[in-house]
Amino acid sequence: QVQLVESGGGLVQAGGSLRLSCTASGRPASRYAVAWFRQAPGKEREFVATISWRGISTYYADSVKGRFTISRDSAKNTVYLRMNSLKPEDTAVYYCAARSYSGGYSHRSRVYEYDYWGQGTQVTVSS
Repeated sequence: QVQLVESGGGLVQAGGSLRLSCTASGRPASRYAVAWFRQAPGKEREFVATISWRGISTYYADSVKGRFTISRDSAKNTVYLRMNSLKPEDTAVYYCAARSYSGGYSHRSRVYEYDYWGQGTQVTVSS
């Protein structure tokens, strides 16, 4: 089991930056990849970014590529999402998710592919 807790959300003006954190606890049965998703009011939850177990491999949604950076501090069991050049359309509840895997790593971007979820943190970008 893995428990995930997000933090770092808040209100920021367009063009500003925020850094979200996702701290994991518990004892995963194997390596696990971590992803960020977001859900705006009235919309489906959508993929934002993901990172592999050792942080070597990352993958981003086109909508955030070049603006967001996902990183991982394994010593702290924490994954970060650095968000720059924020836009009003980035406003959403941001969720951290994890999935365990064995063998080789490949990117996953579907909600149902993740086993563990945090409670979410609100990000609001004002225009």
